[in-house]
Amino acid sequence: MKFKILGALALVAAVAACSDDKSANTGTASGLGATSAPTGAAVPGSEADLVANVGDRVYFALAQNTLSPEAQATLDRQAAWLARYPQVTVQIAGNCDDRGTDEYNIALGNRRANAARDYLVAKGVAADRITTISYGKDRPTATGDDEQAWAQNRNAITSVR
Repeated sequence: MKFKILGALALVAAVAACSDDKSANTGTASGLGATSAPTGAAVPGSEADLVANVGDRVYFALAQNTLSPEAQATLDRQAAWLARYPQVTVQIAGNCDDRGTDEYNIALGNRRANAARDYLVAKGVAADRITTISYGKDRPTATGDDEQAWAQNRNAITSVR
């Protein structure tokens, strides 16, 4: 399981490192109408495409599952991306920082994942294309015991299945 997480993080880092170098391209890396992607670009409709061109996560305030305007903007882009790729199914994972009990954080992670799912469904994404899971505090994306790390771990992450 740790190798999957490390592999996913390595992929995200590689895509992020390459994304700035591709800014001079004429839009084919965005997946909009492109039939073949340039070397090193994300395959349209893939996890890497979602991460690089749309954003795969939304963040929450402490002990909240309410979507901020920034989170709604990210989910609007995800809904548009999912409309372009109707064959794609996704999973939304709700996550929490490491404060609180396991039971509390699993329930809060569930509410966060469901808030993101409900928003996407309201934007026209078929509910049967989205599954949710809560990891509570078991899968932090940032290490540390400070507000910066905690803020990064309070999220819902959309991944292609």
